[in-house]
Amino acid sequence: MSAVTAVAAAAGAFGATAASASAARPAHAGGGPSVTSSYFGSTVEPYTGKNTAVYRYTLRGGGVTANVLSYGGIIQSISVPGRNGQVADVTLGFKTLADYVKYDSPPVTANGGPYFGESIGRYGNRIAKGTFSLVQPGVGKVTYTLPINNNGNTLHGGLVGFGSHVWAAKTVNTRGSAGVQLTLVSPNGDQAGAAGSPGCPNGCTGFPGEIKNVVTYTINSHGALTIHYKTTDESKNLNSVINLTNHSYFNLAGESSPAGSAYRQDIMINANKYTPTDLTQIPLGYNVSVKGTPFDFTHPKALGAQIDDVSAPDNAPAADNQLLLAQGYDHNWVLNQQTKWTTGPDGLNLAARASDPASGRTLTVWTDQPGVQFYSGNFLTGTLVGISGHTYRQGAGYTFETQHFPNSPNQPNFPTTEIKAGQTINSTTIFAFSS
Repeated sequence: MSAVTAVAAAAGAFGATAASASAARPAHAGGGPSVTSSYFGSTVEPYTGKNTAVYRYTLRGGGVTANVLSYGGIIQSISVPGRNGQVADVTLGFKTLADYVKYDSPPVTANGGPYFGESIGRYGNRIAKGTFSLVQPGVGKVTYTLPINNNGNTLHGGLVGFGSHVWAAKTVNTRGSAGVQLTLVSPNGDQAGAAGSPGCPNGCTGFPGEIKNVVTYTINSHGALTIHYKTTDESKNLNSVINLTNHSYFNLAGESSPAGSAYRQDIMINANKYTPTDLTQIPLGYNVSVKGTPFDFTHPKALGAQIDDVSAPDNAPAADNQLLLAQGYDHNWVLNQQTKWTTGPDGLNLAARASDPASGRTLTVWTDQPGVQFYSGNFLTGTLVGISGHTYRQGAGYTFETQHFPNSPNQPNFPTTEIKAGQTINSTTIFAFSS
């Protein structure tokens, strides 16, 4: 079977066109989409220093129920029926706002936190050594520095990323969907720090430009959860960089399933190449083939089938084994160019598909982004208690972080993440569920 044929087969009942993909095999036929809200607590908003109310928005459609928080733009839970109608929450998360504030992305930890369900920004994934340069209008090249919070690099926007803020929220309804629109304005110099402050031994300039971020979550009657990102650089003369993503961990057997259950789920990633990394998980700057390596998910296979196979080639030129460096999968896959066989809802490209043989639940990920960070939850060590009272360990879940590539501001051959002064950028990712 050719790679194209394999991808088409993996798309399964979602079909080859947007129309068939959006209508095929919903999780469950139900009433029209709806959204409700409830008070979830309050916490200090870092930009203002004021105690601010947080709300939970419950989106229902096609038998799927998703809870989204105005804190961090977080997907707290997604409940999906299986083939026998049994409903399970298929994302990892916390029960209380206090747990999210304390554990989800605390500013000073070894790895920054698990980032369960967060809207990540300003820059998803890593920026090498917390520094990059941009050409600014009328000035020329300017170097910017960011807080270091992960192995000598900046991860997921720094010490206080978008997932640690309270977003302004309002409900949205259309004829075919319902949801919540979240807005956060990131000021010029966001993540700046004085010399000697955490993560900034020599001081940090922070990100340039004032950036308005609007993230809209909607659900439709087919059980598909859409995330639309609209980002505007509202500065008159400052360019910036932007790379937004969602950091939900999925386990289609249910987040309360026994440890290791995610390893038994079948994964397909529509990518013939991935970006190998250095010792600190920064991409080396070029792509290599997944063929013949544990990184080959062009045909569906169990997540755990080769996750420990360090004897297999990884096609990376460095002597250090990629699975050892990341303690599993934590890499950027370069999505294949879109074809008619991989075109889905809203004209988006097929990114990945996951399925749980036991429950029959399936997740298909569609996006307009060039890459996806597939992370196998390697740093879950049993120290966190999830929403149902169970601890999360390796094998508890995995992410599909649709994105531009890590460290793109320092890699001119990667797709650009620069946003010009006055420019607006739109992007869409869909998590579509079926059983």
